[in-house]
Amino acid sequence: QVQVVESGGGLVQPGGSLRLSCAASGFTFSSFAMSWVRQAPGKGLEWVSDIHDDSSSTYYTDSVKGRFTISRDNAKNTVYLQMNSLKAEDTAAYYCAKARGSSPGVFDYWGQGTQVTVSS
Repeated sequence: QVQVVESGGGLVQPGGSLRLSCAASGFTFSSFAMSWVRQAPGKGLEWVSDIHDDSSSTYYTDSVKGRFTISRDNAKNTVYLQMNSLKAEDTAAYYCAKARGSSPGVFDYWGQGTQVTVSS
């Protein structure tokens, strides 16, 4: 069955970096767009970033542009989120999501999430 499993979260000081990973299985990874979304404490879900199936295009919410980079390794069935210059407002549970097609859009599978806490 389809599985996406996030890892790499943790506690980091403001200005620090983390790299999140999402290992996927149970589907042809290279045929589907992938996304990262997050949920801060007490808030709703917020879309963070998308990447096309072939990495041809990437998209970011304005608040992370220039600081976060999404990438994927289709040989390893893994999508990454490199997060630099982290801010307290980046504190959230980060989820990896599979799109229904090769371009970003509706999600049909989510992971369990990995917690990122930015604090001194």
